[in-house]
Amino acid sequence: MRRLLIALAPLALVAACATPPQPPAGWTPPMAAGMGGSAYGAFLAGQGALNDGKGAEAAAYFAQAELEGGASDLLQDRAFTAAVLAGDIPKAAALAPTGEEASESTKRMGQLVKGVEFMAQGQGKPAYEALTGDKIGFPHRGAAALLAPWASAMAGDVDGSLVRPEVRSDRVVDYFGQLGQAYLFERARRYDEAETDYKALTGGDTPGDMAVLAYGAFLERRKRGPDAVALYDRALAAQPTSQGLAMAKARAATGRGAPPQPTLRQGAAEVLIAPAAGMLGAKQDQLGLAYLRLALRLDPTRNQAWLMVGDLMEGAGDLEAARLAYAKAKPGSAEYPAARAKLAWSYQNAKEPETALKMAQEAAATGDADAKITYADLLRANDRYAESAEVLSSVIGDGAAPDWRLLYARGVSYERSGRWPEAERDLQAALKIRPEDPELLNYLGYSWIDKGERLPEALGMVQRAVAANPQSGAMIDSLGWAHYRLGDYKKAVELLEQAVELEAGDPEINNHLGDAYWRVGRRIEAEFQWRRVLTLDPDDRIKKDIEAKLANGLGPKGPAVAPRVAGQ
Repeated sequence: MRRLLIALAPLALVAACATPPQPPAGWTPPMAAGMGGSAYGAFLAGQGALNDGKGAEAAAYFAQAELEGGASDLLQDRAFTAAVLAGDIPKAAALAPTGEEASESTKRMGQLVKGVEFMAQGQGKPAYEALTGDKIGFPHRGAAALLAPWASAMAGDVDGSLVRPEVRSDRVVDYFGQLGQAYLFERARRYDEAETDYKALTGGDTPGDMAVLAYGAFLERRKRGPDAVALYDRALAAQPTSQGLAMAKARAATGRGAPPQPTLRQGAAEVLIAPAAGMLGAKQDQLGLAYLRLALRLDPTRNQAWLMVGDLMEGAGDLEAARLAYAKAKPGSAEYPAARAKLAWSYQNAKEPETALKMAQEAAATGDADAKITYADLLRANDRYAESAEVLSSVIGDGAAPDWRLLYARGVSYERSGRWPEAERDLQAALKIRPEDPELLNYLGYSWIDKGERLPEALGMVQRAVAANPQSGAMIDSLGWAHYRLGDYKKAVELLEQAVELEAGDPEINNHLGDAYWRVGRRIEAEFQWRRVLTLDPDDRIKKDIEAKLANGLGPKGPAVAPRVAGQ
């Protein structure tokens, strides 16, 4: 059944550039030059790799094109972009284009890259000059403004480092500029002013992890462990699954091992993560990747950035680069369980389930709860439902308030493995915690509908699910199937046709529509739907049902199932 709608391994996608490549200005047609097309071919191959987000491959092609056909402004422009995306920032800084034929956007990025490279080499003064000049321009003003105070500190200008950056109407700069100012106040030993900034950043109902962890670390360094624990507790109440907060609280409770103050390069890298995330959220994936590469040039140990790079690389289809990025997270870090999970899912998505399961099982054997959940998800993705339920049970335990998502996942595993009473118990318990969650309403409602149980109640549940997600073909199918079970075949046809329009390739929805057509006397259309289902790679249960209906020519067995009391 196609009812489990929760995403198990969401991945960022890299958008390809739609602009067709043009040959570098001044190039002679390759055949006339006697090159056999190799230079321009290398240029085109490099442009294709660049569009796919494969910076290292693109850089190699552009180097070949330059070797074969000579340099040009446009070729330098492309080679610079490829070097940035590949993470070769020293080379990119050397290639930063300034020529008339280079694009203005690339020149502006070149200024940012040069500023970052100066910082990576500890040259604060030229970095500050590069980051504050008129050449930066849109869309890099925010990133440059966030970096400039750190460049001032690197140049020894303490007063300049404490000036809070401002860019009109840029909330990212407002927030992370204040966070950077708090770090730099602490660095200048102006602790009261640092704490004022930290309190302002963490005073809301749901403060961000980054600000909470920064303030907590500050408190720990000031030998105020109980205050740090109280801060982490308040944040954990809103984000109970945060691994970073839980680890920080455990550390603070011991009163030992306060994290050191970030270095100037580390602090500068941290403030670049937010603009990178903003670019990715706006679907500007190449710019987002470029910012992540710049952050990693400043701090190669920043796990969060490596995970984001891995997601981008996997979305672009570069599995080797993605796996290298995921492997950068160090054991014991807050990001390590997520990195291992992403690494395992990269093998699952590449149709290598045995490798994925082996990796996940090894991680789960450490006892880490997140690793166990990943293992359970992968077991479920490979139809090993009973094992998945067993692993989830070890995570849920006997806690008084289990996570509703874990109950939902275990309920699915129980239902798929034929243990309906346990499944029903978990799904109802999850729904009690999240009474209006459309996925839960749909899953439990559909399960009752398919079994012919509690039909009026189930109908109301899937109606609420559809109201919340009116474009969900699976949920509209549940509603149509409810009307079918209640004997309203005309309404069932109407809804199931809508569901098929939204989910044309779903075998179960098409099978349901065929049954509904049969009930209203549209026999030819019913048989057409059933035959179509056989082309959609149905599971064995649906395939057997379809073949039986087509073989006997009698359509669905018996009348629609009438309501019956649950448990009978």
